[in-house]
Amino acid sequence: MSRPAPDAPAAHVVAVPFINAEEAWFWFIQAQGARNDGARVVAGLGAVPRPCEPLDILKILERLWRNRMLLRDHLLVLKHYGDRMLPPDRHRVREARSATLWQQAMDRLEPIFLRRGIIAVPPDFCDDAQEQRARA
Repeated sequence: MSRPAPDAPAAHVVAVPFINAEEAWFWFIQAQGARNDGARVVAGLGAVPRPCEPLDILKILERLWRNRMLLRDHLLVLKHYGDRMLPPDRHRVREARSATLWQQAMDRLEPIFLRRGIIAVPPDFCDDAQEQRARA
């Protein structure tokens, strides 16, 4: 199978947004792990086309870190549980603090991911403008 020339127009590919911030985070961790293991991350060659690249999520994370919206403890929890591919369980005593930090981090990532189209807008989501139009 041959590839199109670099300056040839790309076929219109519909990106599939993530369901939520957790799914996007786990995808990011897997992509970074593959990259650290020597894989070359090339835009548009994944099995499922995504609305962002791992670097986009890294930039969002760095901005939140610089603005002190995410602290070192948040990042450590995100990395640890991201590597496990499982969020912390708030019902387990040993994971309760991690679960709180995880949820705080997801709460800070989610609105940014929504604005950028990285995650899909939930079907029950209704912003103030939509609500006002619906009442009129």
